[in-house]
Amino acid sequence: MTIGWLDLAAGASGDMLLGALVDAGVPVDVLAAPVAALPVEPVTLTTEAATRHGLGATRVHVHAPPSDVHRTWADVRALLTDAALAPAVREGALAVFERLAVAEGRVHRVPAEEVHFHEVGALDALADVLGVVAGFAHLGLDRLTASPVALGSGSARGAHGVVPIPGPAVLELLRGAPVVAGPVPAETCTPTGAALLAVLVQEWTTLPAMRVQRVGSGAGGRDPEQLPNVVRLVLGEPADQPGDGLLLETNVDDLDPRLWPGVLAELLAAGASDAWLTPILMKKGRPAHTLSVLCRPGALVAVQEVVVATTSTIGMRVQPVQKVALDRTQAQVEVLGGQVGVKVARSAGRVVNVSVEFEDVAALAQQLQLPVKEVLRAATAAAERAHPVTPAD
Repeated sequence: MTIGWLDLAAGASGDMLLGALVDAGVPVDVLAAPVAALPVEPVTLTTEAATRHGLGATRVHVHAPPSDVHRTWADVRALLTDAALAPAVREGALAVFERLAVAEGRVHRVPAEEVHFHEVGALDALADVLGVVAGFAHLGLDRLTASPVALGSGSARGAHGVVPIPGPAVLELLRGAPVVAGPVPAETCTPTGAALLAVLVQEWTTLPAMRVQRVGSGAGGRDPEQLPNVVRLVLGEPADQPGDGLLLETNVDDLDPRLWPGVLAELLAAGASDAWLTPILMKKGRPAHTLSVLCRPGALVAVQEVVVATTSTIGMRVQPVQKVALDRTQAQVEVLGGQVGVKVARSAGRVVNVSVEFEDVAALAQQLQLPVKEVLRAATAAAERAHPVTPAD
């Protein structure tokens, strides 16, 4: 079992993540191959050694010809769908660009399909996203974790005028993730970097217990005086037993039931892998709920603090558990003229489960003014056609 941890104390951008992957041992050809498969102007990647505050790092340069093309999300989706890409790379890149489009749409108050902005159409952004997704697919990590993200502070001039830092799209993309301003009074996390993190990172935590095998440092273009401008990627094996996690449980009989949805949301934001309620009957016939929370050891303290702060518990049980998780990828299907996210689960390379994102279904139903059950039926059928379950041999 191999896990990874990203040190994002200096923020994140596409080129910094590319550099960290190369510095950790991923061949640059692995990153460049999917970029070369796109039917666009020639884009190449080169690397150079760099230092930031005396620390050695790798910097990756994306060389793209000048272009005034401002592609929409639909244009990018067509490019990625038609290109000869590995399924995991295509699905990962589609998920990243969809996040970018949806975030920009919310910021500018327009539908994602109508968003026209440089970041999504830029050739270097396409190279960043495809290269980073391909690099992590090459590593085949069982889990990718990351520290809180430094976003920067101040303001900058963009295509629409002066914008605050952190940028509105960056904040939208990193909803639910732990972020800080950091010491650098400038943009330290780009929208592309934020979208990649939002899709790829599975847990936000300090450095987890692990046996370190490799470390890669990717340098950004600037060299601020406040700190080394690098993203560090730490790879290794978990120090605890493979698959180990923790189960926290507590019985609560005196909390207003209307508070429970907020409790569960805060637990997930604090790093819990899952959280749920079970109705129970306690002694003397008192109705109550058992709150159950799954988390990794590195998230235990944060999860316990949320349980204590948001419920009326006076104690909880903690026990080790093992978890078996199938490989999962994200995709999209077209449904009634809209897009719905799909989660595809595989076992030993076979597709065994396909499910649609219910929130996408509900949003599309509201947009089309149709019953949710009709859109759900159509989305499920489209997902099953696009990703048929593979029979066992």
